[in-house]
Amino acid sequence: IKSIAVLPFENVSADSDLEYLSDGITESIIDKLAQLPSLRKVTARSSVFKYKGKEVDPQSAGRELGVDAVLVSRMSRYGDGLSIDVELMKVKDSSRIWGKQYRTKLPEIFAIQEEITNSITDNLRLRLTGKELERMRKRYTENTEAFVAYSRGRYFWNKRTEQDLKRAIEYFEQALHIDRNYALAYTGLSHSYLLLPEYGSLAPKEAYPKAKETAMKALEIDEMLADAHVSLAQLKRRYDYDWVAAERECKRAIKLNPNYSTAHHWYGYDLMCMTRFSEAIRQIRRALELDPYSLVINRNLGQVLYRAGRYDEAIEVLQRTMVMDPNFSYIHFHLGYIYLQKSMYDKALEEFQKERELARGWASRAEVWIGIVYAKMGQQEKAREILTDLIERSNQEYISQTMLAVLYFSLGEDHKGFQRLEKAYEEFDTWLRLIRVEPLFDRVSKDPRFKALLKKSGLEH
Repeated sequence: IKSIAVLPFENVSADSDLEYLSDGITESIIDKLAQLPSLRKVTARSSVFKYKGKEVDPQSAGRELGVDAVLVSRMSRYGDGLSIDVELMKVKDSSRIWGKQYRTKLPEIFAIQEEITNSITDNLRLRLTGKELERMRKRYTENTEAFVAYSRGRYFWNKRTEQDLKRAIEYFEQALHIDRNYALAYTGLSHSYLLLPEYGSLAPKEAYPKAKETAMKALEIDEMLADAHVSLAQLKRRYDYDWVAAERECKRAIKLNPNYSTAHHWYGYDLMCMTRFSEAIRQIRRALELDPYSLVINRNLGQVLYRAGRYDEAIEVLQRTMVMDPNFSYIHFHLGYIYLQKSMYDKALEEFQKERELARGWASRAEVWIGIVYAKMGQQEKAREILTDLIERSNQEYISQTMLAVLYFSLGEDHKGFQRLEKAYEEFDTWLRLIRVEPLFDRVSKDPRFKALLKKSGLEH
């Protein structure tokens, strides 16, 4: 047995705190097992949580997830104690590998969690090195209240909207208020601040220093924490423009946790930005192998295929992702990009307008691309109206200077476009990373100003 899925602990009590506790235990066991190189695949949280709250046949779930074994668990409260039933099963024939019932008190939950994880490794006959055993026994907090707060934060972080990211920050801070040395809560903050400029209106200049401070704090507490190295990789690229150091940190994270889907996912995205498309697709597909039902990874596979010029494959992937959740962020954006490149302007406009309707904090980005479509259709006046409105709004809210530059270039105003790109560089605009792979920059790519920008932003040596 080389692969496993830990299905969500079923909470059979009407208790919301127990709900988050059960989610947190599920994720903790996944994270500990994911660090073991002897397991080829440990299915990530977002894919196993597809089955949360549903009556599911473990064998069917295991086949869908492509694993050899599944862990099925139930948790309930009795008086001031907890009852936990766990069963490890083979997917091939539904035979029972191991199972146990625990009756425990809440403060002992971490010891039970460790025993479950150790029993899985023992029964799967995994040979662990001394370092691996040490990592498996690592406790990031001894406080159950801090653990529940962190678990709540992770729940909202996975939703990928501005409002939910802000709620996630509140819970991560709550966890740290209880336990100041909770390294995972620091990485939760770092990941949240990294995403807010993309999914909300917080300027990178405000977000990235906070992301860096919290990532470094996590590494001070635990230098071996893969989550923190993933954060640091993004900051090396976005905030320091040091792509070599960013790649080094990505590889470090993957070495520490070979089954960490986010590390493969974000590394693949960076490789795309460097035009290393074959490597990028390989990393994103590995992330999908670990987390097949992740909306964001499926969506970004579509984006990588689009950037690689494989438009039809990209459309197929994005449409498949839309079936999973038609309202998920940026799917219509990426479809719009592809239709724009195929000169299917009416369809592109339709997709960008849908994104504007669904936008949760990034409607201005949809407006930029609607303006670009109008410019491409020869409706310059409409495009300029949008541009004027966006520039006025940029005084009150954060609007990507890179995107404004694309709109200027689409209108043939290259000088103003380059002014915006310089501003994007100064503001650490996260969208600047795409200038080497965005086809709308092709027309100005030979301009010395463009080449100079590529060099100083680390995209060309």
